[in-house]
Parts: sequence; structure tokens; C-alpha cells
Amino acid sequence: MTAATLRASAADAHREGRLDAAMLDYARYLALVPDDAGMWSNLGALHRKAGRHTMALRAHRRALALDPDGIGTMNNAANVLSDTGDYAASLALRHRILDRHPDDLTQLPMVARCLRGMGDYGAAIAWATAALDRFPGDAELRMQLAFAQLGAGHYAAGLENYKVRWRAGELQPRDLPFPEWQGEPLEGRTIAVLTEQGFGDAVLFARFLTVLRGRGAQVVMTVKSPLQRLLQDLPGVDRIVAHLTRSDQVDYWVNMMDLAAMHFASGGDVPPPAPLHVPHDSVTRATALVAPHAAAFRVGVVWTGSVTYRGNAFRSFSHRDLLPLTDIPGVQLISLYKGPELAAYHADGTDAFIMDTGSTERDFADTAAMMQACDLVITSDTATAHIAGSLGVPVWCVLHWDAFWVYRHTGDDTPWYPQMRLFRQHSPMDWDGVMSDVAGVLRARVEGLA
Repeated sequence: MTAATLRASAADAHREGRLDAAMLDYARYLALVPDDAGMWSNLGALHRKAGRHTMALRAHRRALALDPDGIGTMNNAANVLSDTGDYAASLALRHRILDRHPDDLTQLPMVARCLRGMGDYGAAIAWATAALDRFPGDAELRMQLAFAQLGAGHYAAGLENYKVRWRAGELQPRDLPFPEWQGEPLEGRTIAVLTEQGFGDAVLFARFLTVLRGRGAQVVMTVKSPLQRLLQDLPGVDRIVAHLTRSDQVDYWVNMMDLAAMHFASGGDVPPPAPLHVPHDSVTRATALVAPHAAAFRVGVVWTGSVTYRGNAFRSFSHRDLLPLTDIPGVQLISLYKGPELAAYHADGTDAFIMDTGSTERDFADTAAMMQACDLVITSDTATAHIAGSLGVPVWCVLHWDAFWVYRHTGDDTPWYPQMRLFRQHSPMDWDGVMSDVAGVLRARVEGLA
């Protein structure tokens, strides 16, 4: 193949989503034409899409060396620099682009994103607010403003602005034959509370069902099956269903997160977590599983969340990062994880050192019972953190450098789960430091009990 043919073939495969074929053609082409900055930049974008961010950085550095002033080259590099936590370098490139194109709406929101990632909520809020004065209808700018406000603890304003999520392209807007509730009287009416996004969000925001208390309504709540037993006894909920149909007798619907917006708009503080239901058969199962380790300090662990969540690679660590904890005398680790990452955990023999109970769990009610049977839960930022926090069990949440707004960017606690302790990465992409912190505190904790 000629260089021109390889270039066209790589571009076609990339555009069509045939990433392996595109990567092969990029490599063949760049062996012939190593000074093509655009193709290095495209290769970096491909690696980013495939989740290979270190490789993406290498490609973008070559592209920038060849074409340091190219708008596309700078933009692609800025994106992966943001992904990997080098916000200062990303900001520098974005400001260079904005110097030439001050109204570039691909850059304006990302400046706020970088400032927020650095934990500078005030600067992010000021930047996004000023940009929205110029572009009030831009959904991504308003999303970035919302996240900065939420991180800063400005919950009323942040949740109000977060309503733009339905226009930001990541969620499918509701298509229901009954109206959205806007605060109308509910006496004698039926209102459906709709969960959204992940399992953890449903557990986190279930506390705001109190907004409907005393309004005289029948409350129906949509809950995905893995959470149904755990949430079946929520105060004020009359019926739980997996989903709504167009024939359901419902007068209004409301997003669960928008109940939170109403709560904070009325001046409320962060309420305590919703009570969870742990069935007797789940308790019986958990008791039997931990019985052989009655003398040990039992630690339930989860290292990764849903692999379909686009940020999971950054918030999650490897099961192997937990293995040093198994060397602490008197400690027994118990895996509460259930999902595709179990294959690697079983393949390398980790399951002999970290006992597997998650793979046989039926649902999150079984997970909750196992948490209660443990002395401590150590988890990445995923649904199990919210379940453990809601149960009130001792829980340590291990966070990446750009944590979810509930956890903010500094501190070792959160008002959302008072008994939770937070451990944070020392620097982006580095789990060794924070896991060393966890090991040191766990060792001291166990030795203190001896």
C-alpha cells in the first residue's frame, strides 16, 4: 500500500469505529511518514477512545512537537491532558485556542472543567458564569457551572442548573404521557418518582423522598431490579416498579434528583441517608459465608464500578492493589464485587487471598448484608460506597484525583455520609500512594484491636 492509501484507510476505519484496523494502518502510515502531525493527533484520539490514555499522551506529544500551533492538535492534546489530570497543561492549550477564537464553545466549558478538576470551584463558577452571560443557552457551560457549584456545596443553585443534563446529550429525555410535577397540589394524586443514571445515584438521592411527605399523594418509584429489595421499604413509597408504562395510572412524574433541588431550594441541609431494607435471607446467607472467618478482622472490598460508565477507568483501581492488605496479620478480605472484572481476579489467583462472595450475590440486598457482616468496607467510588454509607457501617472510600462532587477535592470526610472516611490519590493516575495510606491505617486499626 502507498502512504496515501494507508492514510485514507486509517481515516476510514477510525471514522467507522474499527479501531483495531485503524490503529494498524496508523502505525504502517507513520512508519512511512513520521512527520505528519495530524495523523499523530488522530492516533492519539483513537487511543483515548479506546481508553489507552498513556498511549494517547505519547501520540499527542509527538503531534504538538510537529505542529505546536495547530488548533486541532492543541484541542486533541488538551482533551487527554484533562482526562489524565494535567489540568494546568490543558488550560494553557485551551487559552491559546481561545486567544485566537474567543467564542469557541468547545473550549469555554472545558476551561471551567479544568478549574473544577483542580478543586478551584470559585474560579470555575466565575468563568462559567461569565461565559453563560455571553452564551446563556449553552448546555455544556451550564453543566460545568452546576458541577462546580455542587463541589462548592452550593447545592440549591447547583441542582437547579443541573436540570440542563437532559439537554447535554448524555441522557435520553423522558417520553411520558403524563406531566412532570412542578410543585402542584398532590392530595389524592399519584406521583411517580423516577431514578436515573447509576445504582449509586438512586441510593444517594433516595433521602430526598421526604419532599413528598405529607402531601397526600400515592408515591410510585421506579427501581431497577438489583436495587428493588434493598429499597422496598423506603418511607413514603407506596409501590416500587421496574419501569413505567404509558397505561399506568399516574398523574405526575418527577426525577429523584429534582426532589433534591426542591429540598435545598427551601433551605434544607443535607439530610441523613434513606434507610435500607436488608432481608432476613440475605443476613442468613452472609452469616454463613463469614462463619469460617469469625476470628478475623473482615474487610469487604470493591475495586471497580460499572465498566460501562465512561469515567470508570479513572475512579477504579486493580484488584491487585488490594493484595498488600491481605498480608496484614488478622485481616481477611472479602470481595463484594460482581461483574466482568471478576475474570481477571479469578485468573491470577487473587480469589485465594480475597474471598469471593460477590459473584454469588443475587442483588444489592445480599451485598448490604455482607457489608453488615464485615468489620469494615473499603471501596472505590461506586454504588457500594453509597450503600455502605447509607447502612452506617464503617466504610473507607478510595478516591481518584477528581472525585465526585459529594466527596469534594479535599478532606477525609463528607457531610453526605458522616461515618465514611475518604482516602485520596496523591497525584493523578497513581494508586500506589493512596493504597499505602489505606494499608497503614488498616494495620494500625487492627493492631489497636489486638
